[in-house]
Amino acid sequence: MQTDQKNTEAEILQLALEAFRKTVFPVPADFEVLERGIARAGEMRPDLILNMILKGKKHRFAAEVKNTLPKAQRQLLFLYRINVKDPLLLVTRYVNPVMAEELKQNGIEFIDTAGNAFINRHPVHIFVKGNKLREKPAKTAVKRIFKAAGLKVIFAFLCDPGLVKKTYRDIAAVTGVSLGTVDRIMRELKELGFIFDLGKQGFKLVRKKDLLERWVIAYPEQLRPKLVLGRYKGEPGWWEKKRLDPKLAQWGGEVAADRITKYLKPELVTLYADPERLNKLLLENRLRKDEAGNVEVLVKFWKQNGNNPEETVHPLLIYADLLATGAQRNLEAAKLIYEKYLVQLIGKD
Repeated sequence: MQTDQKNTEAEILQLALEAFRKTVFPVPADFEVLERGIARAGEMRPDLILNMILKGKKHRFAAEVKNTLPKAQRQLLFLYRINVKDPLLLVTRYVNPVMAEELKQNGIEFIDTAGNAFINRHPVHIFVKGNKLREKPAKTAVKRIFKAAGLKVIFAFLCDPGLVKKTYRDIAAVTGVSLGTVDRIMRELKELGFIFDLGKQGFKLVRKKDLLERWVIAYPEQLRPKLVLGRYKGEPGWWEKKRLDPKLAQWGGEVAADRITKYLKPELVTLYADPERLNKLLLENRLRKDEAGNVEVLVKFWKQNGNNPEETVHPLLIYADLLATGAQRNLEAAKLIYEKYLVQLIGKD
């Protein structure tokens, strides 16, 4: 399964390079791959380091090869641009005109298999958009582990890697999914190389950085929409000094990021709550239904851990919430959370 993904990336890279050469003809263009990225513990490392050779001059890039570009994936690219030392080059199957403008505005150079490109290396400046793919790419079925139930299990494993050694019944109890679903998800995690069988020592979660990234990308599309209880509006600044009972609700998103980083000025208030106690939460905080309100309430989809739970949700979920907003202002806070909390969470395989 991992091989299939690598083959897809190799195919995209080859097709994009061929399309780029045709796009810039008669300017001579060539590429050489210098290094294939192998991430060290917690490190943000690109898929490839390559040289783009234009008019005889070499331009070094950190390249990310992606099949599709959902919003969270684009946010991750913006984070990579902040973290990697070389200029970032996105190599992908297709960049539509709107995405092309977004990537250009954020300084992310790209090439795709349709011949669209943005390269800004002095004295060469190339910006091509609007080329369409000759054939629509076949839709790739979403793996079960990256659908709602699978994402709940992965979240629990990433927050507590030791859980993977427990019995399937224990995992089902912690995650709230059925025993049969746990069995299917575990099999798929093994097939995709995210779980390693240690024999008598049980299972071990590996490639945690890759798994975390894929979880963050899938969460806003496959799980988060199913959790929304509603949008609300409260009194201005009601949340600023508010202390929550974690058994009732916990802060997520921008407010949670502000609480743990002291860096972000929140505009959207996110609460993860117990649906059975929603009315109590609304009454206590004078929140009223408003589809245009700046308060969103979502289902708390995990089991509460410990006798003294935190007022904010787990940093992994805060990080995912920030990326899901698509707001550039949240990127620096997301970077801080990644470096302070998630790097140690990923650890060494």
